[in-house]
Amino acid sequence: MALSEQELVRRESLQKIRELGIDPYPPEPFVVTHHATEIKAAYQDDPEHWEEVAIAGRVMMIRNMGKASFAELQDASGKIQIYVARDEICPGEDKTLYNKLFAKLLDIGDYIGVRGFVFRTRMGEVTLHVKELKLLSKALHPLPIVKKDAEGNVHDAFADPEMRYRQRYLDLTVNDGIRDIFIKRSKLIAAMRRFFDAKGWLEVETPILQPIHGGAAARPFKTHHNTLDIPLYLRIANELYLKRLVIGGFDGVYEIGKMFRNEGMDRTHNPEFSAMEIYVAYKDYNWMMEMVEQLLEYITRELFGTTKVTYGDQVLDFQGPYRRLSMYDSIKEYAGVDISAMDEAALRAQCRAWHIPLEDNMGRGKLIDEIFGAKVEKNLIQPTYITDYPLEMTPLAKKHRSTAGLVERFELFVNGKEIANAYTELNDPLDQRERFEAQLRLAQRGDEEAMALDEDFLLAMEHGMPPMSGLGIGIDRLVMLMTNQQSIQEVLFFPQMKPQKK
Repeated sequence: MALSEQELVRRESLQKIRELGIDPYPPEPFVVTHHATEIKAAYQDDPEHWEEVAIAGRVMMIRNMGKASFAELQDASGKIQIYVARDEICPGEDKTLYNKLFAKLLDIGDYIGVRGFVFRTRMGEVTLHVKELKLLSKALHPLPIVKKDAEGNVHDAFADPEMRYRQRYLDLTVNDGIRDIFIKRSKLIAAMRRFFDAKGWLEVETPILQPIHGGAAARPFKTHHNTLDIPLYLRIANELYLKRLVIGGFDGVYEIGKMFRNEGMDRTHNPEFSAMEIYVAYKDYNWMMEMVEQLLEYITRELFGTTKVTYGDQVLDFQGPYRRLSMYDSIKEYAGVDISAMDEAALRAQCRAWHIPLEDNMGRGKLIDEIFGAKVEKNLIQPTYITDYPLEMTPLAKKHRSTAGLVERFELFVNGKEIANAYTELNDPLDQRERFEAQLRLAQRGDEEAMALDEDFLLAMEHGMPPMSGLGIGIDRLVMLMTNQQSIQEVLFFPQMKPQKK
């Protein structure tokens, strides 16, 4: 690939730097004592004791004024202005470091380390007065140009979503606010861990490569293990392994990790996504609803100091208790039809009347799910539990204690999207076998998302499985809500992309 004019110029600068006897990629570490945002915040309250400061980062702007210059340095925390005077960094006769390196060969995007003292300019800006300067890394490709007018409006920004996702390192460098999304994501996951750990539940790890795809209704990714000469699947869920651990004697276990589903991609779906699943012995789905409310209240207060979160033009309040509405009642309320007694044929006819797209292999559970998705989900803005699902929709949940044909399951919906899914877990191994066999019949009809029959899991259940409740939360969708993002790609460092043609 031919180099651009700017790339050629930077390579020439690289050679000239080497000819000056300066290593553009020095091996020794640069000792950082402070960060940009820390300096600016602390200096406001205590302008004393800032005589010895060392920071490192990327040069984002240079304003050359002859024998002195101002520049903008960006580190992991943010940006700070630096002041570089020729005679300060070159106190002797040799002015090479300033005249040739800083003034002529230093480019936007280069990494430097500087030492000096902090002061406030006549314009009132907190600035680092540089006494020592060292080149740490020469950038051979220019950064995207971001210009702001007098009103602060951004022009020529690195704004194309596809390029931002493909070159996330540039997105993080030049676009304000992007780092904050991922910092908040990290803090959210850390808060979730603190909440669970404080209750004594154990964080565990389960296999990603599994011989049977189980624990959810989804199409898996399939691969092959050469040494064992067997097919393996990237996990679509970790549910059945976590339940084995509760069978083994742990009262509460959870895992935060990647799941993989070979399905479509859109604004709320990525084939590789992060989820948290937790299983707690001797609990049911009513207890789990209260626990989820406590968890989300804790997370939002940790992130924002309040349970209210702004998302688009909505203010979402995660203060419990949340509204509870059964699956059948939700369809009756928002679609005006009671489907509770409809068989498969009647449900198909109703879907056709509502112009809901169908596939021939859909059973009763899938048809109800399609109706719910078309008629109900979009109306569930504030946190709402949809409870008591038809048995056909949930092969792993315990039958409802008082209503035949239902199971004890809930999903939490916020802003029209599912955020969490939970059951009172089925612990009757004979009932579980019948449910798996029903899934096999759906698979024989062509349902690629039907669950496989897992004999090893059934064997574990037959040794005795305590009653328990389980919960899964989609981390990415929760982060979307907490960071006011409309697309899942915005909260993934590296979302799945189709390879570019060479």
